Amino acid sequence: MPETLTVASSVELAVVERSGFVESRHAGAAIVLDPDGVPALTLGDVEALILPRSSLKPLQALGSITAGATLDGERLALATASHSGTDRHVAVVRDILAAAGLGESDLGCPAAWPTDTATRDELVRELGQPERMRMNCSGKHATMLLACTANGWDTATYLDPGHPLQVHIREVIERLTGAKITTTAVDGCGAPVHAMSLSALARATHRIGTSSERSPFALHRTAGALVRAVRENPWAIDGPGRPDTIAIEHLGVFAKGGAEGVMIMVAPNGATVALKVLDGNGRAATAIALALLTRVGALSAADVAQTMTQLPLTVTGGGKDVGQIRPTV
Repeated sequence: MPETLTVASSVELAVVERSGFVESRHAGAAIVLDPDGVPALTLGDVEALILPRSSLKPLQALGSITAGATLDGERLALATASHSGTDRHVAVVRDILAAAGLGESDLGCPAAWPTDTATRDELVRELGQPERMRMNCSGKHATMLLACTANGWDTATYLDPGHPLQVHIREVIERLTGAKITTTAVDGCGAPVHAMSLSALARATHRIGTSSERSPFALHRTAGALVRAVRENPWAIDGPGRPDTIAIEHLGVFAKGGAEGVMIMVAPNGATVALKVLDGNGRAATAIALALLTRVGALSAADVAQTMTQLPLTVTGGGKDVGQIRPTV
């Protein structure tokens, strides 16, 4: 079995305080790269393998786009999203599928209720059902299908690790991380997800986050366009009032959370963080990433403090605020 992050190789990253009492502690590992991509700070074992989950989506999106999926603007942002399933998100996913000449039934992700509460409530009132396009990964899947139709590849088996698209995506990931993939699992949406170290994930994220659309290399031009699309359409990558969207809107970062407590984030100056909360709870992940980028001087402490007030970090008791989820890094 590959070496994975353990309790012994983790450090405290955040605490949950209730009425001044530390009720819970979140441990894990994190790495921060400076604007030049040099490690500036490491906490815990950043060489142990983790599953990036949806924090892998920017890399997967670049794989699909360099394979032939032509997208721009909000459609490009949706390619790397874990969206909340609003009608606006679904309309863009439908557009991507239409460009591929396909429909919702061609998506390989499972049907799901939207995570946006208002949208879910409206669907329930209308006696709606879970839908594949409402699933948070549907933009990634639609983009994968678009790449398949652009190449004449089979669309029924596009999630098979041996499918030409998945082989190409894996090669792009290895190029960006600079590390060979040794372990592959099945993500919650059914797509392959590849294990890697936090240091490898940070390297890839830094390369994406600092890429120029004027680069002589096609992959980096595409990466630059992807980052710009996300920063110009922060609603698309997550959803109204949700952590990634809030961080992007308020601070201009490039942020992508993943299930099981994973987070990647790039500050406007190129400083990059990748982290994993060991217990898999992502409630503190955005705040931890912002605190780490503040610690290395990549973000303004005052701006981050203001942004923190917009994140769901409040602990309540009896309907009143009695504490907070607080980074300790």
